[in-house]
Amino acid sequence: MAQCELCGNEYDKIFEVVMGGKRHIFDSFECAITTLAPPCHHCGCRIIGHGVEADGVFYCCANCAMKEGVQGVRDRK
Repeated sequence: MAQCELCGNEYDKIFEVVMGGKRHIFDSFECAITTLAPPCHHCGCRIIGHGVEADGVFYCCANCAMKEGVQGVRDRK
């Protein structure tokens, strides 16, 4: 049985994610998201959708980007 890299749980249904050439082992999507998803620069929530990137900074949505002064952004449809 493998062990989740975030919570340490030993679980028979563990899964692997390879990101940027690095292997990660998790027991749940929650642990994977907490570890790998970038936080929104404005509100801090984890970005699990498309999000918005402006000048190399990530936001969860256009609203958060605009609150930080980014202009000309909109959410994807």
